[in-house]
Amino acid sequence: MTEKKSAVDKIHEFHRFGSILGLERMSELMKRLQNPEKKLKCIHVAGTNGKGSVCRFLYEALLANGYSVGIYTSPYLTVFNERIELDRDYISDEDLEIFTEEVLQKVKEMVRDGLDSPTEFEVITAVAFLYFARKRCDFAIMEVGLGGIGDSTNVIEEPLVSVITSISYDHTDRLGNTLSEIAREKAGIIKAGVPVIVNVDTPEAAKEIARIAYQKGAVLHDASRLKCSGIKSDIKESRFDVVIEDTVYEGLTISMLGRHQVANAVTALTTLEILRKNRQIQVEKAKLYQGFLEAKNIGRFEIVSKERPFIILDGAHNEAGAAALADTVRTLLPEQKILIVLGVLADKDVDKILEQLCSVSDSFIATEPQVARRLEAERLTELIRARGKACLTEPEPKKAMKMAIEKGKENFDAVLFAGSLYLIGELRGELTDGGK
Repeated sequence: MTEKKSAVDKIHEFHRFGSILGLERMSELMKRLQNPEKKLKCIHVAGTNGKGSVCRFLYEALLANGYSVGIYTSPYLTVFNERIELDRDYISDEDLEIFTEEVLQKVKEMVRDGLDSPTEFEVITAVAFLYFARKRCDFAIMEVGLGGIGDSTNVIEEPLVSVITSISYDHTDRLGNTLSEIAREKAGIIKAGVPVIVNVDTPEAAKEIARIAYQKGAVLHDASRLKCSGIKSDIKESRFDVVIEDTVYEGLTISMLGRHQVANAVTALTTLEILRKNRQIQVEKAKLYQGFLEAKNIGRFEIVSKERPFIILDGAHNEAGAAALADTVRTLLPEQKILIVLGVLADKDVDKILEQLCSVSDSFIATEPQVARRLEAERLTELIRARGKACLTEPEPKKAMKMAIEKGKENFDAVLFAGSLYLIGELRGELTDGGK
């Protein structure tokens, strides 16, 4: 007797179609589902780094103010259902089954009619749109998967706002080799007449986004120009003051750590201010503060043990992510001995990642994410040792984790697991008992 396939298994079967940018398949699928995305008030968020954190700040702030909110993110770390969340609950296995079946029925019809099959990401995105629409949430926060122009989330024709968090080098094989080219892809989410909030500090990328916003008649709000004062950070939280659109935020406290998270919080605050000014939301400042404090982004400088040695998880999988991680380590753990367990994908700019991480630690354990695109631990060890750093090799992530924790207890102030989100996801389940 054949074992019944789960919704997740059925979705993963579409992996064979690869990751193909372009909206033709997605638009057709949405049409056959009666365009659930048009029934939603969407906040659309793109960017190389920071988009997940900005989504979380927005999500918690709106929830704290009594709204029903859906959030769609990628990738997942521990369980697939993380990708589609509503009012702090992941989509249930039962609902995932129901909505996946409905989407797959339309996919079968498309293929029967001689059309190209949607990709795996397109199927998941369709499930999210359909689920949020049926549940009638007040807002849907949709995180772009890759790029912007051809990403499946970009079937959203009239978002409330478009948000671009940062531009740096990643997925250059798909998005372009210059920051201007990458910015052009990300700016594909900008829609005519829809406000756009950006926090991009690279001039050539910012200029390209401003050009496209002007072309489309979208008013641009530049959060990178806002100056925070009174910033105080420790291993528990960061506090800061900022004035946005004439609203004074004093002593705003966030539990996501690192200076880059202050910038992400300011991006989210600016977004909320624009929504409030446009009378699309009503928020109380005290509840907004509560939401920002409660916002967490798992696997991003996540301290899973605050007893020495600290155990920290960070999915710093590209140069900008590694730079932010190194800056956070220098700021919050100065003069501390750090052991880094690192596993990366072979198609990333590994040299740039190592340049950053080797600036904050002399001790490494090289391991491997359990995916085909992984860089072999032995090769990673060679690259780390070439920089004059001590490095042990353990390809199996769970063995590397045990080795690191034992060594950490002997001689280190913190053990930092970093690199690919595939690696962080596998280890997080072990280090947090699979908790949310």
